[in-house]
Amino acid sequence: MAFPSARPPSFADGISIGVLTRLFHRDLVDEVVAETRKRERRARLLPARVMVYYVLALTLFFDDAYEEVMRKLVNGLRFLGTWRDGWVVPTTGAISKARARLGEAPLRLLFDRVALPLAVPGTRGAWFHGWRVMAVDGVVVDVADTPENVKTFGKMPLGKTDNAFPQIRVVGLGECGTHAIVAAAVDGWATGERELFARFLDAVEPDMLILADRGFYGYDLWSKVAETGAALVWRVKDQVDLPVLEWCPDGSYRAELLPPGMRQQVKAGRKSPLPAGMAIPVRVIEYTVTGRGDAPDVIRLVTSILDHELAPAVEIAALYQQRWEFETTLDEIETHQMPASRVLRSRLPELVLQEVWATLLTHYAIRSFMTEAADDLGEDVDRLSFIRAVRVIRRQVLNQAGFSPSTISRGGQGDA
Repeated sequence: MAFPSARPPSFADGISIGVLTRLFHRDLVDEVVAETRKRERRARLLPARVMVYYVLALTLFFDDAYEEVMRKLVNGLRFLGTWRDGWVVPTTGAISKARARLGEAPLRLLFDRVALPLAVPGTRGAWFHGWRVMAVDGVVVDVADTPENVKTFGKMPLGKTDNAFPQIRVVGLGECGTHAIVAAAVDGWATGERELFARFLDAVEPDMLILADRGFYGYDLWSKVAETGAALVWRVKDQVDLPVLEWCPDGSYRAELLPPGMRQQVKAGRKSPLPAGMAIPVRVIEYTVTGRGDAPDVIRLVTSILDHELAPAVEIAALYQQRWEFETTLDEIETHQMPASRVLRSRLPELVLQEVWATLLTHYAIRSFMTEAADDLGEDVDRLSFIRAVRVIRRQVLNQAGFSPSTISRGGQGDA
């Protein structure tokens, strides 16, 4: 096949991963590779752009070996007779070295560039009185048991022994109406959810309403999130002291959040009047849920929405249930994207992080695909099957995966 240009396209020019390439287009991938200084100074069989797409493919075919994933990317072209027989699948060692050269940074930057809220006006379940409904939550994931991973991430103690695998904690911010994760932070299991959430507060926008479970509440974190202008509906533990200041007609009541121990000092007379702005006004909604055990479960929510007419207690209580949408999102990743073993494959810490960002990217792409399909059908995206969408995209990768057949140099080496 002849090309009109003097220089034929490079090995990386033709790579594609089906419908996912619409989001992660070549120019954007080249941009993040350049910004993270991962562009090659010499020709390589597996250049950085190829490896970005390849790592994404790894997270779609978690249970397959390195070389098998590469074969899946090119088998469709061989079937069509458009692939040169002289090209040899790189060895596992070569692929591992190429992954190491790429590192974490390009995948993380790509996620930052691409992962934006997907809901538009009219998207079902995505809005509450003009606020975009979001939720924050976390998950602990096992990683390969290697000395490097143990040293970096640690093993969670289990009684007198440790967990069999080192573990990482991932905390993300997700859009409830579309299940799209738009921000995240990753660290060893011992790093708490609050600290990880604080690392991506710049992703919180004033038009958002953030739902969070009781593990996230802390005066300092609440203050920082509230400063973004977003509305908050968080569950709090019973130990949080919230005396009633005023009852509202809807059954909620007004209270104030104070730093830990401050209320006791004020009551005991050991503290002068509080500095202006230290007491944060909130509204409290309490209700019980049955069917979760022998005794009813008391749910205690605090919200920054003080107007009970704008957001009555019964609506806030119903809204909080959407936080489970994000738990479903995390389960999608653990159950349908990760390998059956539920253990990430990477044996080095930076590649673990690379794998996490790639997994978040492919999940976002799947959810983008589903949201678009739901909009076209006029359906609620919750009525569409996530696993069916994964299967469709995997087939697209197998059918459309493309290295340009003209980019393979003689002797089985790629022209980078």
